[in-house]
Amino acid sequence: MKKKIDVFEHMGEILNGVKNGVLITGKADGRVNSMTISWGMVGVEWGKPVFITFVRESRFTRSLLEKNGEFTVNIPLDDSAKKILGYCGAKSGRDVDKAKEIGLTYEESETISVPGVKELPLTLECKVVYKQTQDTEAMTEENREKFYPQNVESSFSGANRDTHIAYYGEIVDAYVIE
Repeated sequence: MKKKIDVFEHMGEILNGVKNGVLITGKADGRVNSMTISWGMVGVEWGKPVFITFVRESRFTRSLLEKNGEFTVNIPLDDSAKKILGYCGAKSGRDVDKAKEIGLTYEESETISVPGVKELPLTLECKVVYKQTQDTEAMTEENREKFYPQNVESSFSGANRDTHIAYYGEIVDAYVIE
């Protein structure tokens, strides 16, 4: 069962979740993948509530977002999801079916084609309304050196030569899976 929520009444929970880690879930070509993030924002753009997520160009989830243009944000309401967040942040959906390996329960969404995750019950359903690749020349030198060092081999799993793409997702539905 899903209990509809007002996003703005749950901003504290959403932002605290992002700070500690949430899942972004994408779906395309019959594949679903959940990826851990801890960079994100919630706000209003063009008079609509939006969640902005940042996904590196090389990530498998980016390919799903590009193909489908929809994603869910799956937010834990307590500390019980630490193992899930750790696993989904360390493994690539290109190589492993995370849901099968870690035992995630995907729940059909109300408005979009991408499922929510029962184990992280506060769910935002989002449709991409804008995207932009970050410009490293517009960043401070400190952030560019810390987050995008060019001395890391690009085939290494922790490579960070590529930048993030900001995906602005209009929040078209929000609820807690009970």
